[in-house]
Amino acid sequence: MPSSPPAFRLHTHNLSGADIEDLALYREKFRRRLPESLDELQGPAQGVVELPLHVAWSGMTSYDMGKPRQRMGLYRTGLHEGLRDDLSRYLNQDLLLDLWPVLRTLVGRTVRVVWEDAIPELAARARAAA
Repeated sequence: MPSSPPAFRLHTHNLSGADIEDLALYREKFRRRLPESLDELQGPAQGVVELPLHVAWSGMTSYDMGKPRQRMGLYRTGLHEGLRDDLSRYLNQDLLLDLWPVLRTLVGRTVRVVWEDAIPELAARARAAA
């Protein structure tokens, strides 16, 4: 994981200084949650996963890993709402790599940029799928 955040890839020429600062803080929120490496993601690859309410606060909390849409939903929710420990507990490195080419289109731009900047394997998956 890089020691300092990479430069913004967002077009900021139409934004105020306060807006740029807000974007930087939002990006840092996700960067602090990142695992040191994908090896930390030891979550289940099968079965039913129950997310805690602090992660799945606005929707489903139970996800059947055998159902592709539910699996994708768990990963989308986890990337947006999970803390570092949640990511390690509920996400699986192999599944994240497999899902990434589609998942990256379902998460917000900030989440996508933070993860691809920090985890070279995800950026490589994105390029390979393009």
